[in-house]
Amino acid sequence: MKTSEPAALRPTEGPNRATFLELFFDLVFVFALTRISARAFEDLALEGGKTAWTAVTGGGKTLLLFLALWAVWQGTAWTTSRYDPYHIWLQVIVVIALVGSMVMGVAVPRAFSSTGLAFATAYVVVQVSRPAILLMVLRQLQYRRLKLRMLITFSVTGTLWLTGAVLPTDPRVTLWTLALLLEYLANRVGWPVPGLGRSTVSRWDIHGEHLAERYQQIFLVALGETILIAGLAYSRTPTGAARTVAFAAALLTSVLFWRIYVQRAGQILGEAVTRAAHPATIGRSAADTHLIMVAGVVATAIGYELVNEHPTGHNQAGWVAMILGGPAVFLLGRARFEYEVFGRVSPSRWVAVLVLALLMPLLKPVVPLAAAIATPLAAAIATPLVLLGVAVADARRAWGRPLEEAAPPY
Repeated sequence: MKTSEPAALRPTEGPNRATFLELFFDLVFVFALTRISARAFEDLALEGGKTAWTAVTGGGKTLLLFLALWAVWQGTAWTTSRYDPYHIWLQVIVVIALVGSMVMGVAVPRAFSSTGLAFATAYVVVQVSRPAILLMVLRQLQYRRLKLRMLITFSVTGTLWLTGAVLPTDPRVTLWTLALLLEYLANRVGWPVPGLGRSTVSRWDIHGEHLAERYQQIFLVALGETILIAGLAYSRTPTGAARTVAFAAALLTSVLFWRIYVQRAGQILGEAVTRAAHPATIGRSAADTHLIMVAGVVATAIGYELVNEHPTGHNQAGWVAMILGGPAVFLLGRARFEYEVFGRVSPSRWVAVLVLALLMPLLKPVVPLAAAIATPLAAAIATPLVLLGVAVADARRAWGRPLEEAAPPY
């Protein structure tokens, strides 16, 4: 259903599925996430004279770039969930985000050296153009004031991004971190601007089913990126039993991620958003939750790439953090997700996180004899076994019972 201008909420009886352009936009994120993973892999490989501290600082920089990419995706998803995505100006916004995300993805590997200006410029153009275009085409004052506040905020932080892009690495990291922090805080408190006040998220109009579908799709993008990385890593050297076992563990882990995610809560997120007293509140909470889950999945993919390269090598702390910590982060996000949909959390989530936490020091031992057994492959095998326990617990709880309905706490 088309409207003359995009200010109206997407009609309930109209199409709520993601458009082909939105799905095209998601394909760019498959590429962007592979660049994020490749950069993190280089930081964690600890080869060529690198130190453990280099891995930590490099990982922090990569996380900063990942959060910037996530901000672009989330802002675009929220826009198409509030306004008519078939309107020509909304399509222009998505195309700008698509091209900008592609440029950012290309710039990720050297974002803190030669391609920093390209990354920052693409990011600023996407974030500033979105509220600027909507400010021009929207007619209702309540929507225009929100976009004006967002435009002012992104214009201010945009100067930090562009200034940092022409500075050396350390001040660049400082300014980019400050800019991103200001943007996330502004989002949380309603984009406050002196003289214009701030917005209340509970009053935002969104199409809950469409937004829920977009979250589900970005999670599938993360899973697809995991399978892609595992397949590419294994195809480079598809020989040896250890690498074959590592590849099989990566595939099984991906399947279990999917199973745990969709087990009821993942299927009825749209229903939970629709039933919530404040749909936008649970929508924003779900955005944070999916950020946590996607980060956990991406970290796991990086871990399995490391396993494929060094299946029987000596475990590094960073490797164990990716292989076991990634699934733990996913489960923490999934626990919060379950609370958002049902208002409670299954004990199996906490038990599995505890088991993964206890395995970390065991698989990064200081005793030489134990180190011979605690290889990256051992950690890779332990991960799907723990996730399998969660999946079995979920299946047992649902067996023979009627389908649980959404009961959001917000």
